[in-house]
Amino acid sequence: MQINFNDRKSIRSALGKALVEVGKSNPNVVVLDADLACSTQTQLFKKEIPERFFDMGISEQDMLATAAGLASVGKVPFAASFAVFATGRAYDQIRNSICYPEFNVKIIGTHGGVTVGEDGASHQALEDISLMRGLPNMSVIVPADCRECREVIKFAAENYGPMYIRIPRSNVCDIFADDYEFDFCKARVLREGTDVTVVTNGETLAEVLQAAMILEKEGYSIQVIHVPVVKPLDDATIIEKAKQTKFVITVENHSIIGGLGSAVCELLSYYYPMPVIRIGVNDTFGQSGKSEELLDYYGLSAEKLSKNIKKQIDRYRLVK
Repeated sequence: MQINFNDRKSIRSALGKALVEVGKSNPNVVVLDADLACSTQTQLFKKEIPERFFDMGISEQDMLATAAGLASVGKVPFAASFAVFATGRAYDQIRNSICYPEFNVKIIGTHGGVTVGEDGASHQALEDISLMRGLPNMSVIVPADCRECREVIKFAAENYGPMYIRIPRSNVCDIFADDYEFDFCKARVLREGTDVTVVTNGETLAEVLQAAMILEKEGYSIQVIHVPVVKPLDDATIIEKAKQTKFVITVENHSIIGGLGSAVCELLSYYYPMPVIRIGVNDTFGQSGKSEELLDYYGLSAEKLSKNIKKQIDRYRLVK
C-alpha cells in the first residue's frame, strides 16, 4: 500500500461535492445547515442547487426537527453542523423525531474530535459517536479519506434510515484507490499482522498505518483493521482477525468511553474474551491548539502511537 501521508486534501470539500452529486441525481435530496455552510462546505450545494438548500440559522434543534418533517413527506434530508452541536444540542429531536419514527434523515457532523484545533473544548466533539450509537435505528459511519467520504454520501442517499456521518475539520491523505467501493457491512483489513490487531477509523487510520510502517522496520507485525461503520459493527471480521493476534488495540479521535473502543470491547467480551487496550481521549475535554499538536498531545500521532503500540507489545510478551 503506497500512501503519500504528506499530500492532504479537504474532506469537507469532498463532502460538499458529493452532496452536489447526489443532489443532481436525486431530486428528493435536500440539504440543511445551521449557519455553518462555509465551514461544513454545504455552501457548494447551496451554490449549485439553491432551491433545495435551507439555512436554518444557529438552531440545530429546529434544523433536525425540520429535517424529520421533510423526511416524512419523502425527501432525503442531509442536515449538517459541527459534530458537537449536531448531536448534542439536538439530541432530543434526533431521538424522538428521527430515530423513534425511523425517518430517513442523514446527520452530518463535521469538525469531530480534537483536530477541530484552536476552537477548543467547546467545539471538539469527543462524545458524539457514543451519543449516536446508543440510539435505536441509528447507523454511525466514520469515513477515513475523501474517496470514502464521497462513497458514504452516495450510499446514504440511496439507502433508507437514520444515519450519522462524522468527518474531521483537518485535511486527510488519500488511502483508498480510485475504484474504492464502500461496503456498509464490512470492515477492511488493510495490513495483516501477528503481534497485535489495531482497530481504527476516520483520520486516525492514516496515523495508525504510519505507525505500523515505523514498527515494521523494527521487526513488529501490526495488523490494521479499518472500521468505517461503528454501528452496525462488522462482528465477524473483528472476531476473526482478533483470533490471529495476541491482543487488540483500538485507536480513535474520540473519548475512549462509548465509541469504537467500547464497541469492540462489548463485542469481544461476549464472543472472544481477550485483552483490549483503548487509545483515545481518556475521559477528559479537549483544549485549544493546532490540530497536529493536539493529536500528538493525546497520543494519536503516528509517532506517539508507534511508541505506545511497541510498549504494549513488549509488555504483553513479558507477561506471557
